[in-house]
Amino acid sequence: MEMSQTPASDRPLSMSRYTTFFPGVFLAIATLLFVWGFLGVVEYAFPSVQIGLQNPKFPAGLQFLHFASILATGGIFLAGYLARWRQTPFATTLMYAVLATLCFIETVDFDAFGGGPTRFIPMAMEYAAYIGLSAYLLRARKSREYFRQGQTGSKA
Repeated sequence: MEMSQTPASDRPLSMSRYTTFFPGVFLAIATLLFVWGFLGVVEYAFPSVQIGLQNPKFPAGLQFLHFASILATGGIFLAGYLARWRQTPFATTLMYAVLATLCFIETVDFDAFGGGPTRFIPMAMEYAAYIGLSAYLLRARKSREYFRQGQTGSKA
């Protein structure tokens, strides 16, 4: 009796499933970031609106940068995705670097994640997420094809 091979699309951890799954993950993350950033900016601009997003340990300028950067990260990816803007992977990766820098400042200088030595664990996890997401955006064939990275001679 001959055993038939399972098609790649039916395998639980196949690469084709990842490439189909990841665009939806990116859209969900970007939407979440956009909404979170928007609500944080609203709460910052209008203190009478109490959503509970502001961190009392952070100075006002850092609060604004925090939420404006989150809003920009989500907005850049969503707009770039919808417009198929060629520079979306690079712009999003740049915004992840901005968020990582803010995370470092908030963690080291203002005891984000509860302070103490364990505060570096969530920071490291956040950094790992940024690196993984950036690697996919910049290197995955599906991402490059979608954002027209593979086309030679095309204008940005």
